Amino acid sequence: MSSNTVTFKQKMKSYKRTPGSLIVMLLVMLSAILTFTVLIFLIAYILIHGVPYLKPSLFSMNYSSENASLMPALINTIIMTLLSLLIAVPLGIFSAIFLVEYASRGNKFVEIIRLTTETLQGIPSIVYGLFGMLFFVTTCGWGFSLLAGAFTLSIMVLPLIMRSTEEALKAVPDSYREGSFGLGAGKLRTVFRIVLPSAIPGILAGVILAIGRIVGETAALIYTAGTVADFPKSVMSSGRTLAVHMYNLASEGLYMDQAYATAVILLVVVVGINTLSSVLAKKLTKA
Repeated sequence: MSSNTVTFKQKMKSYKRTPGSLIVMLLVMLSAILTFTVLIFLIAYILIHGVPYLKPSLFSMNYSSENASLMPALINTIIMTLLSLLIAVPLGIFSAIFLVEYASRGNKFVEIIRLTTETLQGIPSIVYGLFGMLFFVTTCGWGFSLLAGAFTLSIMVLPLIMRSTEEALKAVPDSYREGSFGLGAGKLRTVFRIVLPSAIPGILAGVILAIGRIVGETAALIYTAGTVADFPKSVMSSGRTLAVHMYNLASEGLYMDQAYATAVILLVVVVGINTLSSVLAKKLTKA
């Protein structure tokens, strides 16, 4: 008799003794199946409705009423993502390092910061958009620009990067720090040469989630970056991202086929970024 059969019989006996465990197990399996089914359905729906309309004209360098090209929106998405990460990632990582490695435990100030970051994570994106419009667009005088949108998005994803980095740093065993101190390394060297490299996979996971939110954001960008369908001349130029481009096409009701095709490209971009980040995380971990 195989070990799998014995294990299955043992599990069934334990479930008979504790029926509640069987119910919980069935609920967990049902939740997993439903989640997987919904994911497959969404991907299949987007691909079925969008792939047939992926034409070379969609990747034209010029956007017009006759050809709703997504190329300017794709370039704007890449620029917006890079600008937002350039602002948010250093601030989020260094803030998390301070909270975990330098701030004293039980510090009231640290508790206030953590409460604030958790509160910021729950604020709707439209509120961030209105704040960005009032502060960056109007008060700072930047107008509808990529820079205003990038600063708004960096504020949105900053709590996410901070919390994920903080948890990743906490997951590093204290023995790593103690061993480094025992060899004569200082605090700064220990953090950047021992602790931070060990926490890279967890940090990158937070960055990947932040990228997903940046790429898929619409409400905050409509009020800050604008909806101009053109290549930006500078960071002070207005421009739409892929998500905003898809929203505008769908809301107008005249370019639904192009909107579905844009959704396919958006899906490919997100999957590509996640795959690239995972490969990078594995290489950095091995190094």
